[in-house]
Amino acid sequence: MIKSMTGFASLTHEDERATLGVTLRAVNHRFLDLQLRVPQSLADLEPRVRALLQKRLARGRVELAISVQLRNPSAPSVELNEDFADALAAAIERARERGLVSGTLTPGDLLRHPQAIAVRDRPAEADPVVEAQLGSSVEASVEQALADLDAMRVREGDHLRADLEARRQLLSELIERLRGAAEEGRAAVEARLHDRVAEISAELPVDQAMLAQEIVRAAARSDISEEVTRFRAHLAHWAALADGAEPCGRKLDFLLQEMNREINTIGSKADGIRISELIITAKAELEKMREQVQNVE
Repeated sequence: MIKSMTGFASLTHEDERATLGVTLRAVNHRFLDLQLRVPQSLADLEPRVRALLQKRLARGRVELAISVQLRNPSAPSVELNEDFADALAAAIERARERGLVSGTLTPGDLLRHPQAIAVRDRPAEADPVVEAQLGSSVEASVEQALADLDAMRVREGDHLRADLEARRQLLSELIERLRGAAEEGRAAVEARLHDRVAEISAELPVDQAMLAQEIVRAAARSDISEEVTRFRAHLAHWAALADGAEPCGRKLDFLLQEMNREINTIGSKADGIRISELIITAKAELEKMREQVQNVE
């Protein structure tokens, strides 16, 4: 199956406990590279989330970000810095004895000094039931984001497949044209050799049987039937992989390397005035396919 490695998905889930945000970004990569950003409060969920991603994705650099905003507000705690308050009270008492101030130390005096009173958020006590429900909600949200990401990758994969299939059909036509051009070239080589032998035979006695064998051997060196057969097999294998259910990006990349090798061999063996042009065209198409396959999962 041809599926793109590029995709994006983002969703928000709200319930009575929290607001969850999940964002998935995926780009092409040779292997599966997972980058997770999970709140510290959900650190225990990271292995389960990572397993979900590994189950659904085969290749690509995937970035997952999870955010959580809990509904239950934290309970504030107020702490008195007793040492500071005692020192402040003693200083005011000394000032009163000297007649510099009057009255007693008031709560307002303490509140005007941030060193005296500290107000901190105290997290609510953990509830195992709520934590389990929150974990289930996070997993469900990640699975939904994965489904959305997969749908986008499938849609882009359909466009890739259409482009690659058109180029595969073109290669199928090119290999047949190369076969025909090579046959014409081999026939021309044999004809030239026969003409040359006829010229020599008119002047010198020669073994006609031996010369005929040598002509056949010389022409056989330009035979590309094996390469053409293997190239056809690679094209058929490509079609089977594209129609299969499994990710096939790596296998397609390998097939392109093999097809490129066959084209190079054909170019070095075949004779004919059209061979060079057809070889260049085939190699250009293979390179375009290679660039596209880099984004196939």
